[in-house]
Amino acid sequence: MIVEQSRNIVKEVGKVLVGKDEIISKALMAIYSGGHILLEDCPGVGKTTLAIGISKALGLSTKRIQFTPDTMPSDIMGFTVYNNETHEFEYKPGAAFTNLLLGDEINRTSPKTQSALLEVMAEGSATVDGVTHQLPKPFVCIATQNPMGSAGTQPLPQSQLDRFAVRLSIGYPDFENQARILETRGASAPFETINQVMNEDELLATQNFIDSITMSRSIIEYIVKLCEGTRSHRLVDLGVSPRGMLSMSRMARACAIVMDRDFVVPEDVQRVFVDSCAHRLVLSPQARVEAMTDIDVCKEVLASVEPPALGA
Repeated sequence: MIVEQSRNIVKEVGKVLVGKDEIISKALMAIYSGGHILLEDCPGVGKTTLAIGISKALGLSTKRIQFTPDTMPSDIMGFTVYNNETHEFEYKPGAAFTNLLLGDEINRTSPKTQSALLEVMAEGSATVDGVTHQLPKPFVCIATQNPMGSAGTQPLPQSQLDRFAVRLSIGYPDFENQARILETRGASAPFETINQVMNEDELLATQNFIDSITMSRSIIEYIVKLCEGTRSHRLVDLGVSPRGMLSMSRMARACAIVMDRDFVVPEDVQRVFVDSCAHRLVLSPQARVEAMTDIDVCKEVLASVEPPALGA
């Protein structure tokens, strides 16, 4: 049932994000794994469209916050105000109190506001004036950011980047899909055409089912070798952390679910490794000299580690 639902979700979101089924699938895997998604790409390729489309197909309540230099932490976490009628302080929830929080252009706001997402993403709660408020479940944060070359951006701190299960880049559609976009719609995406495929309870059940997916000892060792490979790479100052390794293993399990298996194979790990790990690396200055990116480094590591044979 999960497999059929997953296919239908990709199909429904594909109505508004044309020709990007692989990106939609990986975003869905991240949500199944209980992780958060960072969409990094140039303007206009469908980052916001992907987030809204997935929320509609999954039947999740959604709030959107457009990050600007004057966005405050209270806009995300909420705040307390004094009620003259009850003579008590009341808590007013922020944008994070929803199932899916879409944070648009997260790198255009201040580091103080960016850090307000840290507890929200990691703990599923918001602490305001010493009181902790639990967020609804499931909770997913999909944040978008433009390339760092854009004017007026603030780079995310490494601790914040490490909270995202994956970093995805949508990229431009190919020639045929660009023509299809022009033929089928105007300037706006027809979100009303997206049918709901899943609900909150079904998504929570899928997230809980992740841990039951079998991962053999050889696959576990394969994941460890890949992550250790990022730490020992000559162009890396800071490799994948144990938290990143755990997140990547859950992504591999989610990939197995989407592929209708109750066990993980090397291809699952290979499919999610770069998207799960590249944004967690801190490269050395020499990497810039050699024009190497974090994605290039992850691809090198992936090619250098021998995958285990099935049944090993």
